[in-house]
Amino acid sequence: MRAVVQRVRESSVIVNDEVVANIGKGLLVFLGIGKEDDENDIQWMSDKIVNLRIFEDNRGKMNKSLLEESGELLVVSQFTLYGDCRKGRRPSFSESASPEVAEVMYDNFLSYLEMNYPINVESGIFQAEMIVNIVNDGPVTLLLDSKKLF
Repeated sequence: MRAVVQRVRESSVIVNDEVVANIGKGLLVFLGIGKEDDENDIQWMSDKIVNLRIFEDNRGKMNKSLLEESGELLVVSQFTLYGDCRKGRRPSFSESASPEVAEVMYDNFLSYLEMNYPINVESGIFQAEMIVNIVNDGPVTLLLDSKKLF
């Protein structure tokens, strides 16, 4: 499982000219599901994201987590995080999960967050054409991989 995590002041998702998700201060997570991912990856990634100490404390140091900051979370499915661009000019997506598997994993990821953490969790719509509005804070952007490949 891979994620691009961005600290945001606000973020929203628009589908067919309608706002389907909207958060204030918190984290925007673009989430990619790999074909080898399972429930352990969901737990690892969820726990890592909500506990990352990337919000500033009163001394300006990144020492506070999303939980400590009472921030919100917006999760957007993005299979292109598994795009392999090492050969040729067209990305290969052979390591991404099939849409059927990825949708179940994405829903399970959202459910795990909602059941285990006292935070507002919003989400995009799986496989929809989305416009994602982002007001970065910092900017702070981190890459996560549950298999610890990077």
